[in-house]
Amino acid sequence: MSADEKAKAKTEQAKGAAKEAAGRATGNDRLTAEGRTDRMKGDARQAKEKAKDVGKH
Repeated sequence: MSADEKAKAKTEQAKGAAKEAAGRATGNDRLTAEGRTDRMKGDARQAKEKAKDVGKH
C-alpha cells in the first residue's frame, strides 16, 4: 500500500469515526450517517490498497 493512500484511508476512517461519535452524542442522525459513510470510504480505500499489495507479491 502506498504511504499516501494509506494515510488517506486512515484520515478518512478517523474523520468518519469522529463525525459518527459527534452525531451520536448530539442526537444528529445526519451527522452520524455522514460519519459512517466517511468511515466506510476509508475502509474501502484501505481494502483496495491491500488487494493491490497482495497482487504485487
